[in-house]
Amino acid sequence: MRLLATLLILLAIAPTARAARPMVTDDARLTDGGACQLESWLHLHGSQHELWALPACNPGGNLELTMGGALAYNDSHQETGAAVIQLKSLFKPLETNGYGIGLSVGYAAQPGSSHDANPYFYVPVSFSLADDRVVIHTNLGVTRERENRENRMTWGLGSEIQMSERTYLIAESYGQDKGNPYFQLGIRHWIVPNRIQIDTTYGSRVDAISEQHWFSIGLRLISPTLF
Repeated sequence: MRLLATLLILLAIAPTARAARPMVTDDARLTDGGACQLESWLHLHGSQHELWALPACNPGGNLELTMGGALAYNDSHQETGAAVIQLKSLFKPLETNGYGIGLSVGYAAQPGSSHDANPYFYVPVSFSLADDRVVIHTNLGVTRERENRENRMTWGLGSEIQMSERTYLIAESYGQDKGNPYFQLGIRHWIVPNRIQIDTTYGSRVDAISEQHWFSIGLRLISPTLF
């Protein structure tokens, strides 16, 4: 409890940082140089429940390393896991009323998959409008599906709209070059501005809203400079 209290105090007095949870579409931003963040959320999808934790650190200033995963279980009490390893860097940082561009590469295994993780890369591009009150994110990339031995193009289009000083509305759609896309709507709120954030989302697949819908609730903690 003392360690948790100390962490919360440090988070409250630390300098500003930004990140993209709860969006699936990534942004052209990094955790502050020398700092770390922890994104965690509960994802409820029909009979399956997933608990995710993705710690990320940016020790050198322009290279963010994310390593984490999930524990999933269903109504039959069958447990599975997932893992993600990702590196992200920026060619141009996002500026107010400007744009940013970066590159992310990694491996990811989904809950319930009996196969090795799939390698992927994508290019996140973000655009700031109206003094950061509206930010648009686009992703374009490729993932290698080892099970099918196919390369699939991936894409994402998302937006952040500032509703108040601490509250943002997010809306996005994303998918692959085959199959119908997914959509997600949500709200993020800073309990401590730029330090402690909570969020919630609702999403589904466009052609199967009632069958494939999900709900998530998340928490993000952002550290002071550690390196």
